[in-house]
Amino acid sequence: MKKQITLIALSIMSTAIQAQIIRGTIRDAVTTQPIPFATVLLTGEDKGCAADANGQFIIDNAALGRHTVQVSSLGYESAIFKEVTVVSARETVLDVELRESSEMLAAVDIRPVIYKEATINRMVAVGGRMFSVDEAARYAGGFDDPARLATSFAGVASGGSNNGISIHGNAPHLLLWRLEDVEIPNPNHYADISVLGGGIFSSLSAQVIGNSDFLSSAFPAEYSNAVSGVFDMKMRTGNASSREHTFQVGVGGIDLASEGPIGGGGASYIVNYRYSMTGLIDQLGLIDMQDQNLHYQDLNFKVSVPVTERANVALWGTGFIDRFDSYTPVDQRKYRKDFMQSYSNQLMGAVGLSYTQGLTSGQIKSVIAVTAFGDSNGEDWLDEQDQASPHMVLTHDYTNLIAKTTYTRKWNPEVTTQLGAQYTHMFYDMNMTMAQSMGASVMPVYDGHGNSGLMMAFVSNSWRPSRDWTVNLGLNGQYMSLNGAGTVEPRVGLTWNPSESMSLSLGYGLHSRAEKTDVYFVNTGGGYVNKGLGFTKAHHFMLSWNWNMSENLHLRVEPYFQYLYDVPVEEGTSYSVLNRTEFFLDKTLVNKGLGRNYGIDVTLERYLDKGWYGMISSSLFQSRYCGGDGVWHSTRYDRGFIINGLIGKEWSFDGGRKVLSLNLKATYQGGDRTSAVDIDATLADPSHTVQYVDSDAYCNQYDPMFILHYTASYRINRPHCSHEWSIKHVNATGTLSYYGHEFNELTGQIEPGAFTFSLPNLAYKIYF
Repeated sequence: MKKQITLIALSIMSTAIQAQIIRGTIRDAVTTQPIPFATVLLTGEDKGCAADANGQFIIDNAALGRHTVQVSSLGYESAIFKEVTVVSARETVLDVELRESSEMLAAVDIRPVIYKEATINRMVAVGGRMFSVDEAARYAGGFDDPARLATSFAGVASGGSNNGISIHGNAPHLLLWRLEDVEIPNPNHYADISVLGGGIFSSLSAQVIGNSDFLSSAFPAEYSNAVSGVFDMKMRTGNASSREHTFQVGVGGIDLASEGPIGGGGASYIVNYRYSMTGLIDQLGLIDMQDQNLHYQDLNFKVSVPVTERANVALWGTGFIDRFDSYTPVDQRKYRKDFMQSYSNQLMGAVGLSYTQGLTSGQIKSVIAVTAFGDSNGEDWLDEQDQASPHMVLTHDYTNLIAKTTYTRKWNPEVTTQLGAQYTHMFYDMNMTMAQSMGASVMPVYDGHGNSGLMMAFVSNSWRPSRDWTVNLGLNGQYMSLNGAGTVEPRVGLTWNPSESMSLSLGYGLHSRAEKTDVYFVNTGGGYVNKGLGFTKAHHFMLSWNWNMSENLHLRVEPYFQYLYDVPVEEGTSYSVLNRTEFFLDKTLVNKGLGRNYGIDVTLERYLDKGWYGMISSSLFQSRYCGGDGVWHSTRYDRGFIINGLIGKEWSFDGGRKVLSLNLKATYQGGDRTSAVDIDATLADPSHTVQYVDSDAYCNQYDPMFILHYTASYRINRPHCSHEWSIKHVNATGTLSYYGHEFNELTGQIEPGAFTFSLPNLAYKIYF
């Protein structure tokens, strides 16, 4: 009898851990109105359900593993969600938005929209890619980081030792970071230190970031203050039905996450906190880390509260605190940078309150947000007796108050209009002083205190005259009160579907971006020499051809051309902000520079099916600029070519209770560019600061780079919890990133300056 009871108990337990719930809500993509009685199916399986009158659905006993979910409703385009993961420890929640079909006859066979191909923003015609939380966690080299994940996409390059990305040869700082529809400061740990516009890795955790968009060219009218690309990121809404938690510990640090309901009525929360392992070791005094001391922590959260059936309020936030100290012992000093001790303290935060109101024929979304970035950096010269003299002191405090409202109106299934306006009031307090050599007096570089405003408005219209054609037309305008700079920018997108498996799109946009605030307050002794600078502007043209070769195989080919003008440059020299990497600038600039980027991106992707996926992306391109000398040069980021290969395989054992996953990414790309060294000028400089031949800017290129990343994980699903062991190795080849040259004080030689970031992050994670 006892044996029978034991067998029955084991059988019940086995059934319980081999299945889980898939739940969600289905809404109209424009009005947010629930779509009642829609059909939800797990394709290839005899399982599904119908949504209730409020658009909510539940599929009980979904098998552990990967699923493809298809959602359909009469009068709407069907949607297919691939690679939906089901684990034992938590419910799978899908927020589904369907677009009303212009073809109202049920007999018309329209190919479903696959959410691996389409961006979340349906106004995007070209250069867009939706990236998912699952991809950020699974792709080799992704490191749970949106920026590193983007380097798998065609046209995107990185040195491998930081997450600053160059899109189509543009500098990383020309990228727009958006969260919950508003611009936020650089959300990367140690922001702008190793590369302007990037950092070491993202402070936005994959635990809270939901499916988001990455745009590389010809963005729709709602996006402003961006030249190279856009990260348009959304936070997940926490599970309003079940409380779930995650704990992770690894080489990178500790990670705590929780989500669940708040009371009743559908309110929920999601929160994630991370703390660095190096900081924890230092705090506990386990290892003396005085030479290189890295402390970082970040917090992300979202609280969502339904006010009515069609109105919702969300409070969200993100932020990080970083500290870095560096000191090189006397007997290890070789280069100029080794004779300095430095420190950096950074703080970034963004908090917002969003209100979404669904209307009968549209929706209104309003956001009020506060963003802040504080930075305190210093460097001291050290002599042979370790006596310090000041070299550089820098402080930044930026606070932005943002108010934005967007109104979307669906006139009929064929025509949708979107209107929006945003006002940003910027408060700033910044100061920087620097000494040119050891023992010299520090001199001011910039000094600014005050406030100013940045205004933006846009209108965008999408028209579908037939199921084969879509026309998007828009207009964006910006005005900066600091100096009266303004711009009006047209945007156009045209898509033709000659067949159910093929589409051809054309996109055009005029785009612009303001400089970092400190640039306007450079003071070289003659006042604020850059205060009158206007926006950097760029015409983007892109053609996109998409072919669904089969259900799981997709080919995309995208030739493009970009013409940049009004670029800030230094009169009479080759300097241009298109090559800027430094976190400070001390030059007098004028809007006379030019640039051009052109090339072709090709992506062949095999979606995850039967346990494996793969992607090959390649880019052939040229990036050139014309500086203040009137001469055309290669830009710093003119690599010439990029080839990425990505592959992964999953093995499922014991009825889905055990999963082994292996993922590999290899990148082969053109080498870093550098200028010719002026040897005589360098040797004549008292501090041996390396000087370059101005007329030979970025004329030299290092050998092509080969960068390898891999990820391996093993997950065990048990009742109400899952255990996962993983190793995620970024830059396993230890490939060097070059940043110029250094004078070796021991040998008297000028050597290439290089560094590497190679981290095998061993981690254990438990979901419960």
